[in-house]
Amino acid sequence: MVDASLCVLSVWIAYFLRLSEWTPLYGAPGFAVFGSIGLALPIFALAGVYRPVFRHDESAVSLKILFSSLIYALVYISIFTAWSVPGIPRTVGVIQPILLFVFMVLARISAHQILNGMLDLGNNFRDRPRVLIYGAGVSGRQLAAAIQSRREMKVAGFLDDARELHGASINGIRVYPPSQILKLTEKLPIDEVLLAIPSATQQRRNEILSVLRALRVRVRTLPDIIELALSDQSSNVTNLDINDLLGRDVVQSQSELMIRHVHGRKILVTGAGGSIGSELCRQIIAARPSKLLLFDSNEFALYSIHRELELLLEKNRDEGVDWATELVPLLGSVYDQRRVEEVISSWLPSQVYHAAAYKHVPLVEHNPIQGVENNVFGTMMVARTCVEYKIPHFVLVSTDKAVRPTNIMGATKRLAEMVLQALAQDSSETCLSMVRFGNVLGSSGSVVPLFRQQILAGGPVTITDERITRFFMTIPEAAQLVIQAGAMASGGEVFVLDMGEPVRIIDLARNIIELSGLTVRDASNPFGDIELKTVGLRPGEKLYEELLIKDAPIVTEHPRIRKAIEGFLAPDELHKQLDRLRGAVRSGQPEQVRAILCDAVQEFSPNAGIVDHVYLERRERTAIS
Repeated sequence: MVDASLCVLSVWIAYFLRLSEWTPLYGAPGFAVFGSIGLALPIFALAGVYRPVFRHDESAVSLKILFSSLIYALVYISIFTAWSVPGIPRTVGVIQPILLFVFMVLARISAHQILNGMLDLGNNFRDRPRVLIYGAGVSGRQLAAAIQSRREMKVAGFLDDARELHGASINGIRVYPPSQILKLTEKLPIDEVLLAIPSATQQRRNEILSVLRALRVRVRTLPDIIELALSDQSSNVTNLDINDLLGRDVVQSQSELMIRHVHGRKILVTGAGGSIGSELCRQIIAARPSKLLLFDSNEFALYSIHRELELLLEKNRDEGVDWATELVPLLGSVYDQRRVEEVISSWLPSQVYHAAAYKHVPLVEHNPIQGVENNVFGTMMVARTCVEYKIPHFVLVSTDKAVRPTNIMGATKRLAEMVLQALAQDSSETCLSMVRFGNVLGSSGSVVPLFRQQILAGGPVTITDERITRFFMTIPEAAQLVIQAGAMASGGEVFVLDMGEPVRIIDLARNIIELSGLTVRDASNPFGDIELKTVGLRPGEKLYEELLIKDAPIVTEHPRIRKAIEGFLAPDELHKQLDRLRGAVRSGQPEQVRAILCDAVQEFSPNAGIVDHVYLERRERTAIS
């Protein structure tokens, strides 16, 4: 209806421009009007002018109007100028199509501005959070378009390192140099900075974050645009990436090595529902094994990872890609010898990745007998069964807490390593190896989820000691390290990842607080948002962690993975200590368990008393009676 009215208006003004007087639109001028409406509307409809929503697709509509207007102009000029109609000046046939195109574009721009203004009034425009987008590339521009469409935030500007863009405007949004960010946050009430630089190196991201940390703004990040296209998630702007807390570049995997070692084979993962085990399964299934055996004692965790992987396989089949991988979920404990043996003997997997363990230091300290059963004897049962059935590869997921341990968990993992080292000496058919991790960011029980929960609750954020440091790695790094170590192992080695310098936990806590747009409350800033509270070391906790007992790592074919051959007890002495330990476990005597661990693991130096809950309760009752 608007375009029909514009056809009438453009004919009327075309007559005025030709004759310098307003002409009534009846008689011959009426033919020009009906000709315009009869030609323009069908041509515009067939060209698709009326299909796109102009508010969401301005450029597409403008191109369609231009294209259809050219077709209309050719037809209209051919009739009223080239062929000529009596009583209608030939120049009207040229002027009218030009005027109609201009009026149509102006009408849509005006409607766009009016409708957007009405939406702004309805959505409390002034109260919307103002954001800066760091990165004016493809991802940044698409993010800005999405924000402008949803109208839940207002984009105050782009920040970009490219000098040629500084001062320019992209879709009405100004591009500023990063050096002006402090001035911008003072001039404009900026609430958030959105990082839209997925291609930037981790070093560059760290430089940007170090600048943003000083500002009281929340920082969020945008994944790669390819990830957005492949993702099923409805919201892809997330809290700060875990990788941004590492302080170093993420270690890249050697995918060819992983695929060669896994593709088309039967793989068993114990502890498949845990943080490391589940990520192992995700990495392994991408390499397309013939069968993936998921073994876990936690029913819900096993269900969750099995369902996740099933959905992934179904999605690939729907897209015409069949990975031909069979998933087998298996409930059971690694301490159940009958169950372990029937699983391994039934499928005879090519590789066993042993991620089943109790790893939380305070919990194992309070439940030492269960820690020994699972971490030592559970590992021994699975490894011995693999040797018995000549499974080609067995990889133990260990921890840096096994190096000069001060807690029960670390001592049990070191003793499990020694069991594998002894078995490796006598086994020619099964290659047994170990992988030591630092702290895994984002895993269950790690500090990052805890700090985020404490920040959401308003604080305080608790740390055990201001001096405490830890090595950190991401969950994907940890999983890739396990698979690649298994591919490079020859038997008896300990593999570690070069994780750079250790990170002070207090610095990590400050970074998370400040990159959440909050400030630390301390003596220098008593009115800050979140308090940092020191609560003291927990039983068995160390100030510093190490990765190797002897500082003589050997270079591998992967530039960031090292290996070492470390000493262990003679097999006869080890068996003797294990028999003693088994007896203490069966009799439920935690003090004997710890004493035997000290004898077996000579580097074990407990830094706290026995805190076994049952032991303490019984001792208290005995004292009362």
